Amino acid sequence: MSVTPPNQKRRGRGFEPAAGLLKDRIRSVGESRGFAVSRLLTHWAEVVGDEIAAMALPVKVGYGREGLGATLTLLTTGASAPLLQMQLPKIREKVNACYGYNAISRVVITQTAPTGFAEGQVAFTPKPKPAPEPADPTVQATARTLSGEIGDQTLRAALEALGEKVLSRPRNRKG
Repeated sequence: MSVTPPNQKRRGRGFEPAAGLLKDRIRSVGESRGFAVSRLLTHWAEVVGDEIAAMALPVKVGYGREGLGATLTLLTTGASAPLLQMQLPKIREKVNACYGYNAISRVVITQTAPTGFAEGQVAFTPKPKPAPEPADPTVQATARTLSGEIGDQTLRAALEALGEKVLSRPRNRKG
């Protein structure tokens, strides 16, 4: 009979969601930077909107001596700082809505260069994905023929797309 040590959680059978496995780590990292609500970090674009999220990232939340209201520090590039400065009341309102009460009393902007020092490098928006190359018409026709007897239109379209990818893959790969 095996006994689980008290400091370890017993794992159940089967698969566990990745969010459950990472929840404690995300919380500890967030709390070390002052973020009591990790949702502010993980769902930043949803909290403040895509336009603001493209310009700024939350860095830390600092609490004053009295404990009345915290200061949220945002990281942005120098060119975006004036635009962001005009939207500070709106940002504070949206962040406090995420917390559920007036947790943030001030929002401070920290500027950095887009390139330069190792910690000062900021990449707010991912590089755009290249446009997919058009599929070969013979490959499309073959995929359409292979998935032709499927009655559900959505499933047929998904199988056609999968078939195109499989059929257009190079065959001489050694792996």
